[in-house]
Amino acid sequence: MENNEKKNPLSDLMSATMAKIHEMADSNTVIGDTITTPDGVTLIPVSRLSFGFGSGGGDYGTDKFGGGSGAGVKIEPVAFLVVKDGVTRVLPVGLPAVTTVDRVIDMVPEIMDRVENYVEKKKEKEAF
Repeated sequence: MENNEKKNPLSDLMSATMAKIHEMADSNTVIGDTITTPDGVTLIPVSRLSFGFGSGGGDYGTDKFGGGSGAGVKIEPVAFLVVKDGVTRVLPVGLPAVTTVDRVIDMVPEIMDRVENYVEKKKEKEAF
């Protein structure tokens, strides 16, 4: 087998496309920079990221190459993490829950916080 050392333009095109996508879609895109309000509340934006790309090309003779590439990125806000006084809550940005199951799932964090507060208060009363 012969080792083909010649440069592959299609590979270079795909590498350049992926490099540009990497620039657009870094980790700060999914979990955004924190925002601190004057009253001490910290907001952390959370987004959903979708992307796709395609490349193609062909050799047309010894030194002729034709090709192209395209890419798309979709960034959709999903929620905010709200941190206040050491308590973290999820504030969804999407549409409100439609079905009963969706509503129950949305209420789970709040219910857990209430149960945790109840248990802590009960332990404090028993300690006295």
